[in-house]
Amino acid sequence: MVCCVTADYKESFNTIGNIEEIAYNAVSFTWDVNEEAKVGCELQEKERFWSELDEVMESIPTGERVVIGADFNGHVGEENIGDEEVMGKFGVKERNLEGQMVVDFAKRMDMGVVNTYFQKREEHRVTYKSGGRRTQVDYILCRRGNLKEISDCKVVVGESVARQHRMVVCRMTLMVCKKKRSKIEIEKKTKWWKLKKEECCEECRQKLRQALGGQVVLPDDWEITAEVIRETGRKVLGVSSGRRKEDKETWWWNEEVQDSIQRKRLAKKKWDMDRTEENKQEYKELQRRVKREVSKAKQKAYDELYTRLDTREGEKDLYRLARQRDRDGKDVQQVRVIEDRDGRVLTSEESVQRRWKEYFEELMNEENEREKRVEEVNSVEQKVDKIRKDEVRKALKRMKSGKAVGPDDIPVEVWKCLGEAAVEFLTSLFNRVLESERMPEEWRRSVLVPIFKNKGDVQSCSNYRGIKLMSHTMKLWERVVEARLRKVVEICEQQYGFMPRKSTTDAIFALRILMEKYRDGQRELHCVFVDLDKAYDRVPREELWYCMRKSGVAEKYVRVVQDMYERSRTVVVCAVGQTEEFKVEVGLHQGSALSPFLFAIVMDQLSEEVRQESPWTMMFADDIVICSESREQVEENLERWRFAMERRGMKVSRSKTEYMCVNEREGSGTVRLQGEEVKKVQEFKYLGSTVQSNGECGKEIKKRVQAGWNGWRKVSGVLCDWKISARIKGKVYRTVVRPAMLYGLETVSLRKRQESELEVAELKMLRFSLGVTRLDRIRNEYIRGTAHVGRLGDKVREARLRWFGHVQRRDRRPKRRYMDGINEDMKLIFITVNCLSTDFSSQKGVKGLPLMIQIDTYSYNNRSNKPLHRAYCQIKVFCDKGAERKIRDEERKQNRKKSKGENNPKEENNGLALVLGKDTGAVTLPKKGDATLFKTMTDLDSQPVLFIPDVHFGNLQRAAQVFAFNTEEIEREGSVLVKRMFRTAEDDCCPSPHKQLREEPQKRVLLYVRKEYDEVFDALMLRSPTLQGLMDAISEKYSVPVERIAKIYKKSKKGILVNMDDNIIEHYSNEDTFILSIESYGDAFKITLTEI
Repeated sequence: MVCCVTADYKESFNTIGNIEEIAYNAVSFTWDVNEEAKVGCELQEKERFWSELDEVMESIPTGERVVIGADFNGHVGEENIGDEEVMGKFGVKERNLEGQMVVDFAKRMDMGVVNTYFQKREEHRVTYKSGGRRTQVDYILCRRGNLKEISDCKVVVGESVARQHRMVVCRMTLMVCKKKRSKIEIEKKTKWWKLKKEECCEECRQKLRQALGGQVVLPDDWEITAEVIRETGRKVLGVSSGRRKEDKETWWWNEEVQDSIQRKRLAKKKWDMDRTEENKQEYKELQRRVKREVSKAKQKAYDELYTRLDTREGEKDLYRLARQRDRDGKDVQQVRVIEDRDGRVLTSEESVQRRWKEYFEELMNEENEREKRVEEVNSVEQKVDKIRKDEVRKALKRMKSGKAVGPDDIPVEVWKCLGEAAVEFLTSLFNRVLESERMPEEWRRSVLVPIFKNKGDVQSCSNYRGIKLMSHTMKLWERVVEARLRKVVEICEQQYGFMPRKSTTDAIFALRILMEKYRDGQRELHCVFVDLDKAYDRVPREELWYCMRKSGVAEKYVRVVQDMYERSRTVVVCAVGQTEEFKVEVGLHQGSALSPFLFAIVMDQLSEEVRQESPWTMMFADDIVICSESREQVEENLERWRFAMERRGMKVSRSKTEYMCVNEREGSGTVRLQGEEVKKVQEFKYLGSTVQSNGECGKEIKKRVQAGWNGWRKVSGVLCDWKISARIKGKVYRTVVRPAMLYGLETVSLRKRQESELEVAELKMLRFSLGVTRLDRIRNEYIRGTAHVGRLGDKVREARLRWFGHVQRRDRRPKRRYMDGINEDMKLIFITVNCLSTDFSSQKGVKGLPLMIQIDTYSYNNRSNKPLHRAYCQIKVFCDKGAERKIRDEERKQNRKKSKGENNPKEENNGLALVLGKDTGAVTLPKKGDATLFKTMTDLDSQPVLFIPDVHFGNLQRAAQVFAFNTEEIEREGSVLVKRMFRTAEDDCCPSPHKQLREEPQKRVLLYVRKEYDEVFDALMLRSPTLQGLMDAISEKYSVPVERIAKIYKKSKKGILVNMDDNIIEHYSNEDTFILSIESYGDAFKITLTEI
């Protein structure tokens, strides 16, 4: 139904929006548009329809005018005896049950059936014609008190707006007061978009250099630099008018047209003053001439427009034109009214502004209930490197142009325009911010814009997402910090959101494959899709700092991020103006460059104890799916997730969390969350792709077709323009419509029928775009060829094969090691095992590989990070054959001892001795093999030193005590690892005699070096594998005094520069090739060996 008003009363409407798919609400009167009361519905369903319509009518104030238009599928008939107050006597045929319902509704609401009050021929009363049936089923109703304002109502013959239905026109004359809207102050913006033109960009650079006194370097102070940039931009590029942009139909006028129109106006004015025939003819002649000139100018302007759109340079204008025409086709661009807490509609601008502020201020400053953390996490205090220029360049390259600016009115295009001068300034600025941990106060302000989620009531604030427009320079700073945090923090593999080399397709594919496997095995799979309520806006700041510290983020970066959120404040900009400023003290910034990764850190830490391996648990930001083989297990996992999230301030939504059972059998039951039943569904839209409980994809195909039509309608202003070439239409279709239809289909195996559905829908869109129907008898191949669009089925197969290749090339799961299982087991009982010394690289064939193991025990109650007890021991690991041989040898040894009848108690206690403390004796456990002795360690704070080669064991210290290692035997020459053992308890009381070691032959090191411009290498033979030996060899070969060699560096192939020492020379430099560089500074020499 269409409501037509004159342009003068256009502003009298606050909004045109669907109210529960039944009513459209306006300020001066209410225009209700009902759903079709379908034929063949059950009586109960019809009664529900009328009860819902009654509720809508009761919600409308009594004084408002109401007009209802609908296809009621009922006949009110010609007889009006007893019903004269609600209908006339000019109906059609006899009344039926549905018609009686219409009359009863009119009586209840004191309304009249407008169609029946005007005497017309039957042809002008019949609203429905199909075959031999001619009936009246479409009616217009209004309040009885407003019937006098209706001057006519009839059916327009020959006009068909729907299949079998005919247009019903009702003319209503009423006085609606023009609503004078207060002028909304719109801040004037600098026209930064002009920087896309190279000449404007160059002019801006020149003017900025003049403003700085001829210098290229920007001032260090942010406030001064920002003001200079803004002032230069306003002078060079200009500013906007500060008024709302109005659609003008005369955009193509040129000077000649304006001059002709002005002459015509003067001639009309002259004729009005002197009504002579000569003046009349002069005016008529000018009027005809102006019409021709306007027509020619308009045609020329449109020809130039379409010619430009057909070029590569005009493609961006093409998409801009499509968006503009899509906006022009909408009734109301922005909602000017909103509902309060109680559901009452607010219409005044002041009340609407207060409601927006009230909603977002409450949302962003109130935390959910949570437990306060008692335990503390150790902060990582370490030196942080300065910001480098290459980091700023990378961050600047990742920033997109053309985005809305923040309150500081300095877009990223300015920094891109200034080039290297901007990089130097930003690097210096960021280093000052990093050092002082205080960013400019101007960056703390933001502008919040409500964006409708395209679901739910358009007048409810809860259906809007607040996006903050922040300073672009602050976003650059956030990207620099984010790049550093990503190098430090490792996010779990279950997180797919905002992670490199992961996307929604990965999560969708994993879930579909899991469902497919269980369907093939005819087993049930239970899935719960968890939704966190207002996840971003309700993250407690204290939890954020805790999770960052626990993830190993340096305390310097924690304080920097804290400064980003300190004293932040914002304003809400809506259709009726701008609200007052308010503080933001809870949650993450929506629209920030750093917020997605901070949220991933929070989710990673909060879910550490409850998540399972992928695909049993998958997260995409706050979208969580939990899978299990049994309903009881998935219910238990859901409760664990709820407890883990809600105890830390993240609330699980009871209404949006849903449960689905794949391959369900009879009586599988449902899932409960805290005693409340979770909604059970047969299909769920997961990350934009619909998954079904039966494993099919029919619903997803229909959703893809619908998404394609939605995308087609958005660009139909361009696709249906006959002046635009078919090639351009095909390109718009391929870039806008087809991606919406193909989303997620690379993870689905389509049937021929489903593939055909997609192709049929695509060809309909292409035929509409090209203005071709089936009656034109044009084959599909010619349609595709004209638009340069290939077969959609081929594109689906191409996408599926590309994704299959991606899956095949992905990184495989790391091999499972024995110690990985041990560490996971120990986590469950709060014991950690660390291997202090091992080197597998040179142990092939060694009989019994020794491992030094450190075991830490933690408290079960408070789960502190500090262990209660720490001990170490040595174990040996054998290969399969070695283990069998070892066991056999030990059995033979035990049998020989038993046969000899030795009664030595020291030898009888051959087992595992656990030394738990200084005052605790050895506890022996009978076990075959050598004794494994545990020794208590007093140092509970130092972290274990992992993978230490043999040569470093002499320098390994813990708690200011040097560990002693008793070497019982030396393995073959060339072996790095020898058999090691910590001092046992017996050694403390009675040290064992020192065993004389076999002398190891002296090692020699040979280096090949040459200077940069030499072609032949020199051989440096070091008499001893030490730094002194290298200095002696260089001194002898290149006549450099040893006493004047100050430093010797080694530069690796990766560009890492390290100080040379004895360890590097002995173990990591033998027979390597280097470029030798000898530099002198003062009285000393600096030597650099660059590895090649």
